Amino acid sequence: MYSNILDNYPLWAALTAIVSAQMLKIAWNYTVTRQWNPKWFLNAGGMPSSHTAAVTSLATAVGIWEGWGSSLFAITTILAIIVMYDATGVRRQAGMHAQILNQLAEDFAQVLEELRHIKQKSPRETGVKLKEILGHQPIEVFVGAWYGIGIALILYFLWT
Repeated sequence: MYSNILDNYPLWAALTAIVSAQMLKIAWNYTVTRQWNPKWFLNAGGMPSSHTAAVTSLATAVGIWEGWGSSLFAITTILAIIVMYDATGVRRQAGMHAQILNQLAEDFAQVLEELRHIKQKSPRETGVKLKEILGHQPIEVFVGAWYGIGIALILYFLWT
């Protein structure tokens, strides 16, 4: 049983792509902000899109392994398209909404503070902020897609 899992090239291509893309986010974030933040390894969003890298790597590996005309390649390709659409559409919009809602919550808390003149902690300090980086910009998905394809190709040549 375990030998089947260890021999599953598409699985390892996808896992390698998602883990290495998450590690790249740490380096990319450091390059952009000059702040070392290992939490990026677990964060959604950012450059490159690790979800996109995983599904494009999976689709590419399945295409190479099972054939470009196989039903499995069709399934993984459609899955990849849905994930990339979701990353740039729904999740990105949700992140933009979170930014606006967080700003509204801060503004409302400041208004309450000024109205009440209280010395306690403000609702802003005790409130929970919504996560704002949920989705991806199109360039992050584009880079993630090419990264995933590249990982699948590199692993194929190492695998065979």
